[in-house]
Amino acid sequence: MNNKNNSSQTTEVQTEFELSLEDKFLVDDLVETITADTSTTSELKAEASSLPSVLVDEELLKELNSSPDRFGFKIGDVAELLGIAPYVLRYWEEEFELLKPKKASNNQRIYTKKDVENAFLIRKLLYRDKFSIEGARQALKDVKFALKKEKDFNSVIQKIDFVQSQIKSFVDEIKKTKEMFN
Repeated sequence: MNNKNNSSQTTEVQTEFELSLEDKFLVDDLVETITADTSTTSELKAEASSLPSVLVDEELLKELNSSPDRFGFKIGDVAELLGIAPYVLRYWEEEFELLKPKKASNNQRIYTKKDVENAFLIRKLLYRDKFSIEGARQALKDVKFALKKEKDFNSVIQKIDFVQSQIKSFVDEIKKTKEMFN
């Protein structure tokens, strides 16, 4: 009878060990939650093609969608879209490295759709969010850094997923081996 107790205790300990392995390493719910959060962020980014989703709000999206879909814009066109003077855009070009329009052979600025989106974002930060030039510049740098960290985080999540699948396989192999000896 004492042997029966020992064998049931051994089976109980093995089961607890297996459960603890599954509890510690196979946390699917957490991974699904993180994946769902990052997919929501990706959807927002897709709507405002090149802008960081953290800085985009409903009003900015409406403004971006109302702008014409053209290959190039002259400085006067962009200034009119933004409701500012052209000299303000030229000043922003000096202050913000993300606003760098190309120059045509006649030395006239040609803004791409991405440049126009960046100009809308800068205007939002300065006029609606009331950032100073330095504050807006820092906010853009912080967001760029955060986006890089998010990409790194997603890479880590993928590696964790891989390790989890390897551990699941290992646990399955242990179970198969255990069944062979029983």
